[in-house]
Amino acid sequence: MKIVNGKVFIGHRFVQGGVEFDRLIENFGETVTGKDGFDAEGGYIIPGLVDIHTHGAMGADASDASQEGLKRMACYYAANGVTGWLPTTMTIPEPELVKALESIRDFTRPTNGAKVFGVHLEGPFISPGKCGAQNPEDIRKPDVDSFHRWNEAAGGRIKLITVAPEAEGGLEYIREISKTCRVSVGHTAAGYEIAREAFEAGATHTTHLYNGMTPFSHREPGVPGAAFDAGVTAELIADGLHVAPAVVRMTAQLFGDRLVLVSDSGRCAGMPDGEYALGGQSITMTGGKACLSGTDTLACSSVSLLECVRRAASFGIPLEDAVYAASAAPARAIGAEKVGSIEVGYSADLVVLDESLQVKAVFVDGARVEA
Repeated sequence: MKIVNGKVFIGHRFVQGGVEFDRLIENFGETVTGKDGFDAEGGYIIPGLVDIHTHGAMGADASDASQEGLKRMACYYAANGVTGWLPTTMTIPEPELVKALESIRDFTRPTNGAKVFGVHLEGPFISPGKCGAQNPEDIRKPDVDSFHRWNEAAGGRIKLITVAPEAEGGLEYIREISKTCRVSVGHTAAGYEIAREAFEAGATHTTHLYNGMTPFSHREPGVPGAAFDAGVTAELIADGLHVAPAVVRMTAQLFGDRLVLVSDSGRCAGMPDGEYALGGQSITMTGGKACLSGTDTLACSSVSLLECVRRAASFGIPLEDAVYAASAAPARAIGAEKVGSIEVGYSADLVVLDESLQVKAVFVDGARVEA
């Protein structure tokens, strides 16, 4: 199979040409030409996007323990240019969490769906004062035994866990768990010093930078400053609601290739305005803005990762940087191998976009996804 006549994203730039592939990428660049294959018609050929922080879409949530719901989500992601994702669970009671993890473990990708690379546990080891839309009643102290129980329920597939390092035993927890999976600092009241200690203890990532943490300031740089100094990766929700466009531009300059775009979407993504549930709490979406019902607390986003790429580009982020932050950067942040880039021997997870960044075609493991 070939995709021809497009602008191929190679490394960190676009090159005129195409991509040749079966299940894996076999060749790419200016030498891939001809009239056979899929014609990109001058559009963009990019790696499939990788969303490492997404709770749900199309009325379904990763915490529902529903195979049907996971399938709807996987198809939504693939239709919107995401070829791999981490189902992201909420701070919920342990019996519900275990069922959700078992469901994700047993999930089989539908033909038209995105691949599951593992699980992101967003909690329950977080700060009550920075819980955001997480249910404070289900927050727990960091506990290594619990993690290993949950990882067993998930078939050893927990790839990322969000932790508040200032919690009792938090730093010790990070030292131990970072031997098994990637640890992210988030939903935390930690200042700069404790955050630096967390990164020195083994944390390598930050969860939705600026949201769910103490504010960045010139005298107390907090988690953002510590993440910058430590050289770790930083998530950003570029929907224009969670972070102001000016801060998106600034953060892209600061973090460079360590910037990771995420959707942080909830079950309201792809759905009309109305009432929805998130982690056992009610949220209301109005005009695409989802908040805890009766408050102005942002709960999740209602957009896809590709829409975050579009919005980041509209904010002034070079398209090359936005694409990298939604493909190669997240894949590397979770240690996913042979995905997220257009390179020989990598999975043929590819997306063709037109000039306005709308999806023309999506390929997962070399097979075209049909809408």
